Amino acid sequence: MAIVDLSEVRKSYVKGREEVEVLTGIDLAVEEADFLALMGPSGSGKTTLLNIIGGIDSATSGSVQVSGQDLAAMSRRQLAKWRSENIGFVFQFYNLLPVLSARRNVELPLLLTKLSGKQRRSNADTALEIVGLEDRARHKPGELSGGQQQRVAIARAIVADAPILVCDEPTGDLDRDTADEILELLEILNRDHGKTIVMVTHDPKAASHARHVVHLDKGQLSTGTDEEAA
Repeated sequence: MAIVDLSEVRKSYVKGREEVEVLTGIDLAVEEADFLALMGPSGSGKTTLLNIIGGIDSATSGSVQVSGQDLAAMSRRQLAKWRSENIGFVFQFYNLLPVLSARRNVELPLLLTKLSGKQRRSNADTALEIVGLEDRARHKPGELSGGQQQRVAIARAIVADAPILVCDEPTGDLDRDTADEILELLEILNRDHGKTIVMVTHDPKAASHARHVVHLDKGQLSTGTDEEAA
């Protein structure tokens, strides 16, 4: 059974007096422990689709089933709780709090849980160890390179052991070598830790690290070559 199952998903916004349709009937199934790259030009609706999968945004119509839950059937409070347990978010810009250490940044998703402070720190240290930054736990973001900051962001995304990672251009702000290191880390999380990953990228080289690639253009999904989507 697919861990992400979208059927006839449409999304539109009202802009002035016009209704702008961003997604026009998306059907998408992502199997558990898959690594899917979602490619397409700017403005194609990639981030909108990713946000719908992650429960940040809602579809105008259609069915969105993620981790066995109908997202449209949940209240805001239920959805917030569901996200905290099921979705880890990784963005292009790391969204780390500059005044907090790497460990404290990673701990943030656990503050809404019933875990003790000691257990939160232990979980954060484990997540930092997985991403190879156990020796940078006390460093603040300004003391870390861009690649290290993205690793902290990934550690934050996995600290609550969410089964799904949604990644929006996770290497878009990094140089090629550092980007490759981050993509290899995502591969490890997928292969060795069973994380289901849905990654938006415009970069065919980044997409090549995924198990499957789909393309979004003008609000519609299609299959094709990476070169066509670039």
